[in-house]
Amino acid sequence: MTYKRRKYHNGDTHLKKGWRTKRRTKDLDEIDADLKPEVAEKLLNQEIDLDKPGEAQHYCLHCARYFINDQALQEHFRTKVHKRRLKALELEPYSIEDSEKAAGLGNFQLPKKRKIATQGTEADDESIASADPQ
Repeated sequence: MTYKRRKYHNGDTHLKKGWRTKRRTKDLDEIDADLKPEVAEKLLNQEIDLDKPGEAQHYCLHCARYFINDQALQEHFRTKVHKRRLKALELEPYSIEDSEKAAGLGNFQLPKKRKIATQGTEADDESIASADPQ
C-alpha cells in the first residue's frame, strides 16, 4: 500500500538561504566603519595569523575577505563581486538619526554619494597617508 508523501515545507527554500549563517559576511554599515583611515590601516597591516588565509596579509577592505596571496587579491579587484560591493558602498549607510528624521522628527535629507576606490589605488593610499600624523 502506498501512502502520501507529505511535503509541507516545500515553499520556504528562499527563506532558508537567508537564515544560513555559515558564509555570513559583514554588512555594509560594518564595512563602512572599517573604511575609516585608522581602522583601515590596522586591517591592512595585520600581524601574521596562521589560522586565516594568506596568514592575514592579503585583505580586501571593501568585501571583508582574506586571500591566499597577492595575485588572488589583485584578481579579486577585477571581479564583478568586488565592483558590485564598491557600487553599494557609494551611498552612505543610514543611521538611527536618519530613520528618526524620515519618521518625522526632523528634516530628512537623502544620503550623499561618495567616491569609493579600490584599496590599491593612489587616491586611497593618499587618504590613508593624510590621516597619519607622522
